[in-house]
Amino acid sequence: MKTLHHEDVLREAKDRSVEFVMLQFTDILGLNKNVSIPVKQLERALQGELMFDASSIEGFVRIEESDMYLRPDPNTFVVLPWQQGAGSTARLICDIHNPDGSHFNGCPRYVLKRSMAKARSMGYTLMAGPEPEFFLFYSDEDGRPTTRTNDQASYFDLSPIDRGDSARNDMVLTLQQMDFQIEASHHEVAPGQHEIDFHYADALTTADNISTFRSVVRIIAMKHGLHATFMPKPIFGINGSGMHTHQSLFRNGENVFYDPEGIYSLSETALQYIAGSLEHARSFTAITNPLVNSYKRLVPGYEAPAYVAWSARNRSPLVRIPDSRGDGTRMELRSPDPSCNPYLALAVMLSAGLDGIERKLSPPKPVTENIYDMSMAELRERGIAMLPGTLSEALDYLEDNPLMREVLGDHIFFRFLDAKRIESDIYRTQVHEWELEQYLATY
Repeated sequence: MKTLHHEDVLREAKDRSVEFVMLQFTDILGLNKNVSIPVKQLERALQGELMFDASSIEGFVRIEESDMYLRPDPNTFVVLPWQQGAGSTARLICDIHNPDGSHFNGCPRYVLKRSMAKARSMGYTLMAGPEPEFFLFYSDEDGRPTTRTNDQASYFDLSPIDRGDSARNDMVLTLQQMDFQIEASHHEVAPGQHEIDFHYADALTTADNISTFRSVVRIIAMKHGLHATFMPKPIFGINGSGMHTHQSLFRNGENVFYDPEGIYSLSETALQYIAGSLEHARSFTAITNPLVNSYKRLVPGYEAPAYVAWSARNRSPLVRIPDSRGDGTRMELRSPDPSCNPYLALAVMLSAGLDGIERKLSPPKPVTENIYDMSMAELRERGIAMLPGTLSEALDYLEDNPLMREVLGDHIFFRFLDAKRIESDIYRTQVHEWELEQYLATY
């Protein structure tokens, strides 16, 4: 991870002819927000002297306490590749602070930093690698997104069947110009579905990268006349988009998940981390899968996990252990989707695993069979629970979990619950097209 200081940012901004700087942050729902400033204000911004009105930002503050400070992280400075040359625009990701200089408890980036500090106090650093998937659709004549895909390709197909490869290649090139280490990109299983994988990093860098990745993908898609969406399940009957997240703990540069003498060559620490992840999985699902639509993906039959179990190789459980060992030893959590707030998602994932280590939990026996083929009686006999089936159910699990409340802090915990309860209730009370087709002529 690069380390930049204020003077480095000022010098690079001058050398790259930057004229505008976007000060970026996220609300509690994970949506990117920004305040654009002329480069002449950059030094003031780096000193944390710029305020903004936070009263209209989802989950932030009331109007009577709206003034907040933006504190840019110098390490996130990057010149936007599509806005270079004379009058270039750069980007800085910011933390949010209160007027008295203290951290704002509603800042998702600060929530993740707290969880990372807890890990450091235990001697660990979380390294995380996401696999975000997305769809490319056409827009209509008015610029509104449709669900018409520009291809009928499938997993790993090539041109001309994969007609999205040109847009995807431009996304990769753009991300590389922004210092991403791209490991692979390919067409996914469903028509119009794609995946771009980037190298693992510490949790904060990974969350920043996910946030940046989503913006870049959508901007480059627009330049190709397409709409990129990270909606988990935009089309019935085909695979949805996930964001499998690989996790491992390091200490003094060594992967503490690896033990050549352990089961699957996993250390006791790794097994405890897995146990904590399984213990809290149903409670953190509302954070890792935050939309009503997320639960249309978490169903059997479409390569998405629906059951709280773990295994090596077997892709039906929630947690999978990839084959790589040594420094590559890791667990893969398969439930998150790319609509989540990456800062909150990584915070709850990390904290769940750390809780397993602190309490010395042991995971259940790994499941080698295909869980999708098991009957409900077999699932009960094996003690295999299901992930929540709806956002409402997931919110109930979240609300009842003291650890999740502690990790998120009361400010975000209750505001997230309130916002998502409203979303769930609006969906529940709507009359949908399926209901009209199913019932209108029959009853």
